[in-house]
Amino acid sequence: MKNSIVLRAVDIGNAEDLSFVKNAAQLLQELVSNGAAIGWVDPPSTEEVASLLRELAIASENSDACLIAIWVDQDLAGVGYWRRYNRPTHHPHADIEKVAIDPRYQGRGLGHQLMNQLISAAINAGIEVLTLDFRGDNTRAAKLYKSLGFTEYGRLPRFVAVGNARYDTIFYALDLR
Repeated sequence: MKNSIVLRAVDIGNAEDLSFVKNAAQLLQELVSNGAAIGWVDPPSTEEVASLLRELAIASENSDACLIAIWVDQDLAGVGYWRRYNRPTHHPHADIEKVAIDPRYQGRGLGHQLMNQLISAAINAGIEVLTLDFRGDNTRAAKLYKSLGFTEYGRLPRFVAVGNARYDTIFYALDLR
């Protein structure tokens, strides 16, 4: 039996939907608990995720953010979002702040599909340059981003500390002009 895969932008109604918030929080909490480098040292609380989703939903009303969710059948399999830079001189640029895929669905091309949707939404919003950063040991992410045309524009050696381990932070950009 083939799984049904659905990607869609999350509108303000869905972002405030309690089941979506709960599922998104569970996904992010599980990923962080298992060591995923997605921006949190400790798993975020459900309230923190709800607040983030509200901020993104409000910003998306003015095309200043885009939140995309991907479902496999009825399971929330991943989320990703970009947010436009606030400074007027950087307004044509946005940062992909989070791409998170449930480990059960990794390796199936969902990250690629999710990124393509984020890029497409950025183009439609008039974004000129998309940026992102990731932990240097995340070779799967690096491979994905390179396959989509992102190029490295900077690196902070040994910037991320996880216990005694140190990792580079790598910065990538995609010029959409």
